[in-house]
Amino acid sequence: MSDLLERLRERGWRMTAQRRVVAEVLDGDHVHLTADEVHARAVTRLPEISRATVYNTLGELVSLGEVLEVATDKRAKRYDPNAHQAHQHLVCARCGTIRDVHPTGDPLATLPDGERFGFSLTGAEVTFRGVCPDCR
Repeated sequence: MSDLLERLRERGWRMTAQRRVVAEVLDGDHVHLTADEVHARAVTRLPEISRATVYNTLGELVSLGEVLEVATDKRAKRYDPNAHQAHQHLVCARCGTIRDVHPTGDPLATLPDGERFGFSLTGAEVTFRGVCPDCR
């Protein structure tokens, strides 16, 4: 069983066939699919699944905090099931490929108090950009 499916079961999330297929499509490392990509993959497993069901399910998963909505540049939003492990993203500037990266250390610890402008920090989103090996 995938990590996402397991987390959803533990939460008592009602697991319909459509919801299960969406969760299965999102399973894996470095998964950052658009809603349309999720729908296209879900249709191969469950031909009757509608685009609206996929969008609604993704919205629910984001609201639950089980999937992250990732927006890079002006490209379509992507959905990342790696919501419970702190990470940043590495994005190819040419093709848009996204990879999860796990830098060591606490990026928040590097901000001096004077540069926090009175904010109590609760998190950070960092996106690294470059060119992937396929686009070089």
